Amino acid sequence: MNIEDVEIRAAGIDDLAAIFHLGERVFTSQDVSNLYRTWDEYEVTGLFNSEPEYMIVAEIDGRGVGFAMGTTINKARSAWSYGHLVWLGVDPAVARAGIGDMLFERFKEIMQEQGVRMLMVDTQADNEPATAFFIRKGFENPTDHVYMTLNLQKED
Repeated sequence: MNIEDVEIRAAGIDDLAAIFHLGERVFTSQDVSNLYRTWDEYEVTGLFNSEPEYMIVAEIDGRGVGFAMGTTINKARSAWSYGHLVWLGVDPAVARAGIGDMLFERFKEIMQEQGVRMLMVDTQADNEPATAFFIRKGFENPTDHVYMTLNLQKED
């Protein structure tokens, strides 16, 4: 694979199934147990229906190999507009080839074009590759969050 062969473009409705299935392979319960619970077809279609301008794909020879999608947040009594990179996924077959960098840079450009002043991202605290990636991209102040679950089907 040659990085020059990668095209980053806006996602269209015909890309949604490929994005969803790639996300199923990337966001597995083994690797990201907390995030896996929210990866479903409604996450993909919901973001596409509400803010398609913040959904992009990476393609090589017409095959989807990555995606980024997010949203903007406007808070009351704040002049700032915030961006949230909700999902960034790259096909494991082409991981570490620079596609994640390309997707992130294009996503950041889109946010800047929309007047976003601060970009946020979240990942699991133990997802060291993702944390290192985002720190390399300039994100600061990583903070651990505590996620807890209660299995309601478990008998007392």
